[in-house]
Amino acid sequence: MTDTAARDDPNIVLFVMDTMRAGETVPADPALTPNLAALAESGAEYTSAFATAPWTLPSHVSMFTGTYPSKHGAHADHTYFDGSLPTIVDAFADAGYETAGVSNNVWITDEFGLTDGFDVFRDDSERTDAWSGAGPLGHRATNAVRRSRLGGPTFERLRRLVTVGGEPDDGAAATVDWVADWLDGRDSDDPFFLFANCIEPHLEYRPPASYAREFLPEGWSYDRALALRQDPREYDVGLFDYTDEEWAVVRALYRAEISYLDAQVGRLRAVLEAAGEWTDTLFVAVSDHGENVGEHGFLGHQYSLYDTVLQVPLVVHGGAFSASHVRTDRLVQVADLAPTLLDAAGIDAPDLRSASQALSFHPTGGVDPRSQVIAEYMRPQPAIEVLEEKFDHVPQQLYDYQRTLRAVRTDAYKFVRAADGTEWLYDVRGDPGERNDISAANPRRTAELAATLDEWLGSFDEADTDGSVDVSDATEDRLADLGYL
Repeated sequence: MTDTAARDDPNIVLFVMDTMRAGETVPADPALTPNLAALAESGAEYTSAFATAPWTLPSHVSMFTGTYPSKHGAHADHTYFDGSLPTIVDAFADAGYETAGVSNNVWITDEFGLTDGFDVFRDDSERTDAWSGAGPLGHRATNAVRRSRLGGPTFERLRRLVTVGGEPDDGAAATVDWVADWLDGRDSDDPFFLFANCIEPHLEYRPPASYAREFLPEGWSYDRALALRQDPREYDVGLFDYTDEEWAVVRALYRAEISYLDAQVGRLRAVLEAAGEWTDTLFVAVSDHGENVGEHGFLGHQYSLYDTVLQVPLVVHGGAFSASHVRTDRLVQVADLAPTLLDAAGIDAPDLRSASQALSFHPTGGVDPRSQVIAEYMRPQPAIEVLEEKFDHVPQQLYDYQRTLRAVRTDAYKFVRAADGTEWLYDVRGDPGERNDISAANPRRTAELAATLDEWLGSFDEADTDGSVDVSDATEDRLADLGYL
């Protein structure tokens, strides 16, 4: 049965499945993500959706503003959104919506400028404590050692022996519980805009044991799997590597995290149904970026603009999206959610639309599909100086990665250019793994896409990102857990 929004002003739920890449989830697989697949079956699924950046902060600000990182200015060169651009949160609040947010990711908190406009915002990012197996004091002490040169292999092995076991990743379940309580406590008939970020598929992969056991290869226990080292920065500098068998285990843990988070999508739907809000809700399930789990020699989502870190799942359920009931490969960006959600709610928000660089993909909007998507990676996080401070040896390739990357991708080709002038061209139809650079053999196509990128860069003023951003010790601890420090 297809649900359609009964009101002209539907509730909006924007549910971000942090670090969930397209490789495992596009199209939605009933075996791995049955709840996402059920939404797609009675809604709309976009199989060519791409992030504007390969990590959380810039991608979320793009989602909120409909702009790209170099315009909104929140990226690794300046890890703060200064509020100089209007956001969809402000637009919904101004239109009379009740606005609520909850985040498991420390980048999506007040400290980085992402909570303005919310009537209520729940910072649940401290649940990274669950990943370390320590309480707040032990958590901070652990990270102090990890960031220092004392935090070497022996310390990491000891830490894992102490902390494995149990069901460590519970942030998404707690988020759904909070939403249920929030809905139960509402005393307003106004529509609501609800944003939630759940971080489980992010490194370290520590899925609940009941999910992990469904995916682990034969002969691998849960404790043995979680004892594998997973610090992406230690991997980058060569302190450890995986055998083929161990890579299979790590990928199994990642898939288990996806399965667990999909179950929470189902729980959230059930919560909305129990509250009598589901029929009146437009539900968006999307990821902010993807992940490399061994592809291209990487662990995590730093240093590149491959499709593995840019292509994401996107399913929209409710209203015109359920009425259209499509699976489409039209090119879409996460930034396009800003005007699309405004169209779904019938909100003008002229200031936001004027500043936006995005295109609505609302089924009744009549906007022509994109011919291309753009992505930017302004600088690695952490900076090379942080790696030099922590590690005795930093490989030369990490110095080579200290550069801005920009990409333009059509449905057939991707062009990538680094700030040092290096260029790559990939045939994404014939070579979806982006293994073969064909720029030298295709100078005309390379030049055409380079000109397209230059024209795009010249179409707007880049943000002024002068000035440092200070964060608290507790935030540094949480960022260390995520591999950013």
